[in-house]
Amino acid sequence: MARAFAEHEANLPVGDTLGQTLIPVINKLQDVFAQVSPDVRLDLPQVAVIGSQSSGKSSVLEALVGRDFLPRGSNIVTRRPLILQLIKIPPSPAGPAGDWGEFLHCHGKRFHDFDRIRQEILAETDRLVGTNKGVSDKPIRLKIYSSSVLTMTLVDLPGITRVPVGDQPNDIEARVRAMVLDYIAAESCIILAVTPANQDPAASDALELARRADPAGARTIGAPKVTGTEAHLPDLE
Repeated sequence: MARAFAEHEANLPVGDTLGQTLIPVINKLQDVFAQVSPDVRLDLPQVAVIGSQSSGKSSVLEALVGRDFLPRGSNIVTRRPLILQLIKIPPSPAGPAGDWGEFLHCHGKRFHDFDRIRQEILAETDRLVGTNKGVSDKPIRLKIYSSSVLTMTLVDLPGITRVPVGDQPNDIEARVRAMVLDYIAAESCIILAVTPANQDPAASDALELARRADPAGARTIGAPKVTGTEAHLPDLE
């Protein structure tokens, strides 16, 4: 298999890679299955970003994208999984203004204003689970087209929380942990575990879940986050 991949990559145009060719196909497959049945999920290559509530997951994702577009606030903010498909495009004469996002549930509509992307994530979350902190495992699918990203698929999962608020059930912690484990159990998933830098790694919810899904640590990457600073990101190229 590795030899076949190497031979295929050698035949690609200069500047192209197997990832740039294969990932758009994988993204299309994910979109098709999401429209046919939201409960069907393919175990396709992706990077899952996990962590406890307010651990800095949003900062990590925005650092990878290079744009501010995720909802922020107190308590649990990510209340549905966000499947984020980054697609690298040629540089635009407009610069960053030439970047845009597209939601699967807003077919054909381009969002060039990243503040509107944030608003749409909030609106689509509220549409399904209400405005009182409810949580669901039904994902939101967003594509971002930019010349400054690497072509890859990221998954932003709800942060682990222990105390239920609003409409959350009493077993919210167990439900979120089960949701996270369901995503990161696949061998094709790279686990990006975000932990506050001032927290003892032994007490990290993200690393504890990563160890359960990936005991050997072969597909786990730790990303310490210092409060008020950018996360220390690994090189994902």
